[in-house]
Amino acid sequence: MQIVCLDLEGVLIPEIWIAFAEKTGIEALKRTTRDEPNYDNLMRYRLDILKEYQLKLQDIQAVIDELDPLPGAKEFVEWVTSQTRLIILSDTFTQFAVPLMKKLAYPTLFCHHLEINQEGFITDYHLRMKDHKRKAVEAFKALHFRTFAAGDSYNDLSMIEIADDKALYCPPQKLIKERPDLTIAKSHTELRAIIETIL
Repeated sequence: MQIVCLDLEGVLIPEIWIAFAEKTGIEALKRTTRDEPNYDNLMRYRLDILKEYQLKLQDIQAVIDELDPLPGAKEFVEWVTSQTRLIILSDTFTQFAVPLMKKLAYPTLFCHHLEINQEGFITDYHLRMKDHKRKAVEAFKALHFRTFAAGDSYNDLSMIEIADDKALYCPPQKLIKERPDLTIAKSHTELRAIIETIL
């Protein structure tokens, strides 16, 4: 019994914060987990910028509505779900990701949640649980699933390391140099080939 666990942003969909940064012209919002491994530091940094510029959730959602899955991602998701079980483990938020799930034919998604005030401003964020990607993979293994995990960044390493089979997907060069032990997939075609050998 196999289960495939994938990150979302940078693997199946574009980086939401980068797209929002490009739309607003706020270069500081292009910072991601590729640049800042500490997720809490990154989110506090982002929320401070949103507050400074008086940007609301609806401003971000308007940009998300214009996004499409990465080229080949929808077909890749369809293939994986036709072969085995797929779980998306993401550090994004339900208010961001749900509109994009429709474009991916609604794969199962585990992610976090934003706190929004009456005016529509994001006031805080709440983790589903700390290190939820790793804990999810550990739980699947405890249920006797053979697990495969792939992601593109530092916040994916804890789930990748605990998985039975693993790969990095289009990671930054810095991470490639730091983790020469991990298999690299540079396209959905390569990622599919890796998964096929496991299945």
